[in-house]
Amino acid sequence: MKKATLYLTALLLLATTPAHACQGKVVGVADGDTITVMHNGRGEKIRLYGVDTPEKKQDFGQRAKQFTSDMACGKIVDVEPIAIDRYGRTVGIVRIGGKRLNEELYSIQPAEAL
Repeated sequence: MKKATLYLTALLLLATTPAHACQGKVVGVADGDTITVMHNGRGEKIRLYGVDTPEKKQDFGQRAKQFTSDMACGKIVDVEPIAIDRYGRTVGIVRIGGKRLNEELYSIQPAEAL
């Protein structure tokens, strides 16, 4: 009984432990709030946590995409995963140097907090 309790406790702790941050190079920008980061030899789609920018064809969509591109494309970033969305993308906080891309997007106004 004690082994079963210990096993279940360990399993619960592992299930609730947040994923570790990863690092990679930004190789693509789908729109203002979604980037592709090379990690472990493959591209991984990252949706910026807490931010919603207009889609490319909406007003300010190209501006948001360009801003994200200018800030991140080709750079090494740190990704702190928060969740996985319904499309299988990692949702996370993206850091470039000492800045959070998620927060920097607010400076151009079309981004909205979720």
